[in-house]
Amino acid sequence: MRSRFVSLLRNPRVQLGADALLVGALLAGSLAEIWFFPEEAGGWIGPDWALSLLALGATLPLLRRRERPLPAFGLVLAATAAIVAFSVPLQAPFEPFVALVVALYAVGAHGDDRQGVAGLALLFAGFAVPGLVLVLAGQQRVGDLVPGVVWLSAAWLIGRIVRGQRLRTLELEDLTAQLELEREERARTAVLYERARIARELHDVIGHNVSVMVVQAGAAGRVLAGDQPVVRRALETIGATGRETVDEMRRLLGILRRQDEEAALAPQPGLGALEGLLEQVREAGLPVELLVAGKVAQLPTSLDLTAYRIVQEALTNTLKHAGPATAQVTVRYGRGAVELEVVDDGRGHGNGGGSGHGLIGMRERVLVYGGELEAGRRKGSGYRVRARLPVEAAP
Repeated sequence: MRSRFVSLLRNPRVQLGADALLVGALLAGSLAEIWFFPEEAGGWIGPDWALSLLALGATLPLLRRRERPLPAFGLVLAATAAIVAFSVPLQAPFEPFVALVVALYAVGAHGDDRQGVAGLALLFAGFAVPGLVLVLAGQQRVGDLVPGVVWLSAAWLIGRIVRGQRLRTLELEDLTAQLELEREERARTAVLYERARIARELHDVIGHNVSVMVVQAGAAGRVLAGDQPVVRRALETIGATGRETVDEMRRLLGILRRQDEEAALAPQPGLGALEGLLEQVREAGLPVELLVAGKVAQLPTSLDLTAYRIVQEALTNTLKHAGPATAQVTVRYGRGAVELEVVDDGRGHGNGGGSGHGLIGMRERVLVYGGELEAGRRKGSGYRVRARLPVEAAP
């Protein structure tokens, strides 16, 4: 609500409309006193036409006080000085003085440092010093000069304070925008990192499976009874195509393996290795138990690896962010899908929309299989991660 109001105030059309209303009110009041209430006009002394022109000169420049604050103040000051000269020894009219206060505030609020100093110098050179001369000459009372100087100086000072706050606000907005861009860049980098990591793992799984196909095709050719040239040619084609596929994969994805050679050489884990993972987590200080529901099914290797990694990432996040807590891992085997759930009773990991590598990694892995991922606080306390992986969607 506040930001919407601030944006409305910064709208150029709204600002121009406000300035037009101010100028209209000051000018209407001045002209009314000059033409219709000359007895009550106070300091409006002189020919009506001349005073009307001076009233225009003291108010119209305020329409450009934001874009050209120093020239606007100079024009208002010159017109006001002429009005004061006509009105001596009486007190100057109210409307030109208000216009002068507004113009000097604009110098402080919208002018740069050099314009701010120049505006203050003009105030003393064009208002305070001539007023002091009139006081010393007995043409004006000290009580008429001092409050005017105080009001004008206060307007300039308030303008400088507002300008400083506005500049700090703009700096904070720029910093916020920069941090947001950096956060998005880190999130994109994390996504690329996780996709590269997933690609390395799938490369090993697919490469192993294709290699097994090649070996099995060769073995079938050696034990095949009789000539059967068609079958032999088919097996030779399978073997040749498989070897070619493995070579192409090594050329295309080999660089990914070189970034993580130790992981590439290690056997890829699956849900069957969860007990070992949970034991490591317990040794790290997080009590955790495993529940398995449904009939345990043999999952495709890549899907089995993905399920393991999701549980691993969820438990890692719990260790990092949950504080003192206990956790529970549930694996549900259902028809056409496997569901994973990791819950804890700690202080939570945020609202589930964070940009950490753990959540990004889980989302990317689930996305590969067209699955579903939910992550967020539980009612009361703790955090919950739930993933559903369709078995049919496994590559």
